[in-house]
Amino acid sequence: MKGLIRWLYSRYCLTVFALIFLLFFPLFWLTIQFEGGRGFALRLNHWWAIWFWRLSFIPVKQIYNAPLDPSKQYVFCANHSSFLDIPLIGLYRNPFVFVGKSSLSKVPLFGYVFAKVHITVDRSSIKSKYATLQRAASVIDQGISLVMFPEGGTEKEPPKLEPFKDGAFRLAIEKQIPIVPVTIPYNWIILPSHQGLMVNRRKSIAIYHKPLPTEGLSLQDLESLKGQVTRIIKSELLKHHPYGNQSGDVT
Repeated sequence: MKGLIRWLYSRYCLTVFALIFLLFFPLFWLTIQFEGGRGFALRLNHWWAIWFWRLSFIPVKQIYNAPLDPSKQYVFCANHSSFLDIPLIGLYRNPFVFVGKSSLSKVPLFGYVFAKVHITVDRSSIKSKYATLQRAASVIDQGISLVMFPEGGTEKEPPKLEPFKDGAFRLAIEKQIPIVPVTIPYNWIILPSHQGLMVNRRKSIAIYHKPLPTEGLSLQDLESLKGQVTRIIKSELLKHHPYGNQSGDVT
């Protein structure tokens, strides 16, 4: 019986996700037809996330270890273990652009909007990775924050952290804007990436850590900055999962 209830609830959440997107799609489509429409599309993203969490009845909590200045830009750097990470960070109030894998653009309708509003990258292509960094730098120049998942994908053994890639840290240093580590400790339990979109209902939490300044840093400091962000997220994960994963740690 529990298995049936979980299956029905999972199908309900998937339906809610799709129906809300379909209701918003005409507005998404209209705004991305015009230059300068991205800002409104990013606001729609926020409202779509709000209504998804409300109607899915999954409790959500956002924790800010330090105030974030709405007038400032940030590079948000989060661990990534579930499809729910995107709508969870979508609850952050101020406009931002995701940098996500190119396979998202293949999802019907959703992929079209994501590729137009956000930035996609084919991590197997050096040319694509370079073009992505150029587009991301252009977004920062427009006064918009970025959200990046430096692990590169969800195909791993959560809560284990995969080695972080350099892109987020390079951009934060080159543009001299703060980087904000974000820990998402439970989404891999709520919606495991390997269980066919089956949902386990529990509270979804995002912890926004204190921004790390990059003023005065150079690319020679990249490894140090990356290590600092890794330690912050790892330490928070260990608070929630003190016994790590099946292999015994979160590093």
